[in-house]
Amino acid sequence: MSKRTSLIRIAAAIIGALALQAAAGVQAQEKVTVLSNWYAQAEHGGFYQAVAKGIYKKYGMDVTIKMGGPQVNNMQILVAGQADFSMGYDFTVLKGIEQGLPLVTVGTSFQSDLQGMMTHTDVPNLGALKDKTILVAGSGQSSWWPWLKAKYGYTDAQSKAYTFNLQPFFADPNTVQQAYPSSEPFQVEKSGAKANFFLFAQEGYPPYGTTIITLQKTVATKPDLVKRFVKATAEGWKSYLEDPSAANALIKKDNKEMGDEQLAYALKKLKELKVVTGGDAARQGIGIMTDERWKKTYDTMVSTGLLKADVDWHKAYTTQFVKDMHVMP
Repeated sequence: MSKRTSLIRIAAAIIGALALQAAAGVQAQEKVTVLSNWYAQAEHGGFYQAVAKGIYKKYGMDVTIKMGGPQVNNMQILVAGQADFSMGYDFTVLKGIEQGLPLVTVGTSFQSDLQGMMTHTDVPNLGALKDKTILVAGSGQSSWWPWLKAKYGYTDAQSKAYTFNLQPFFADPNTVQQAYPSSEPFQVEKSGAKANFFLFAQEGYPPYGTTIITLQKTVATKPDLVKRFVKATAEGWKSYLEDPSAANALIKKDNKEMGDEQLAYALKKLKELKVVTGGDAARQGIGIMTDERWKKTYDTMVSTGLLKADVDWHKAYTTQFVKDMHVMP
């Protein structure tokens, strides 16, 4: 065999080996489905960024985001095994534990919930709503409304149903309503009007926001998958805050109603409120959760009658995937 022939065969063998490695890498991409907790928006930016920038793929996952909405029961879909992860909410998981559902929170996007109150400009703070009509959606009745009533002495007689229509707010200067900082205030500004917004978290409302939920059996049988997904999502959030363009393109593709101006406004609010990078995240990294915060949420639910005191609240979450992750802002 000539030296030239030998070199050709060696080169061919190397190329073949590299091809097999590449094929194996493709095959190793584990398919993962995650449910969003609403229509695609900036509040989901870290997840979409991790898809758009190949961060999930870097960690061996082929992730599909399925868009949620008001008619989608995320926990039901998750428990049925039709998704691997869901964006969620502390209250939902704790209530699920009470009902025997095998849910567990493995990380979070935001260090505080984004729920708050939008008022007319004459209202100076959340304690000044005693003579106001307060619009509360059905989900609020089983989460923040009992907390707000207990904290400030408000009554159910003040509340009316919020139907995600701003006309009652515009029509009555004595009406206030639940809102997200990136949504309803934006609509008010676009109409040329003015409003105040008060974030509940700044008054002590304890839940995290847009958490990552999975099943207890997934944590038990696929801990490496959970670890990779949580870390990749945290890296997605860090990347999104730096340059959201890649994620925003996917968000607009999923949600045709979402425009650039709304996305830019929402990102500005996320940064101003430091919900991704502030609090414990500033010291311990994006996605961090603590026992102390979960205990406060449990105590809040029990004290307002939303949860039985004998519920094992430790089952609602685990810090094993975030405590040493250290994706620093």
